[in-house]
Amino acid sequence: MGSSALVAGIKAVHTACWLVTESCVLYVLYAGLRRRTGRSVGVAGGVVAGEVLVFAGNGFRCPLTELAERVGAEHGAVTDMYLPRWFAHTLPALHAPLLALVIYLHTRNPRESRPRRASAG
Repeated sequence: MGSSALVAGIKAVHTACWLVTESCVLYVLYAGLRRRTGRSVGVAGGVVAGEVLVFAGNGFRCPLTELAERVGAEHGAVTDMYLPRWFAHTLPALHAPLLALVIYLHTRNPRESRPRRASAG
């Protein structure tokens, strides 16, 4: 298999991972807005958290970028994933506020669903 085929394969895997992660982000955001927190949200949140940990643990660089460079990609840029370049490069900056919102929404849900104690007096 030639290096261009390997790079295309790496981009395809990266695109699939991105689609799964983005779907999880959207689902967790939607569930938080609807005040729904449950097991499926936990699984989707785990996928997102895993992606964040891998990305942060690799110095905020996708490990597939390094793999693409090792097999011959000119810049190792798997982030273009068939998306507009400007959009692909702003994804981390777009996700930070979204993830903060998701965390807020899902920490709010259990607090608001607890029964309130009647005040003494």
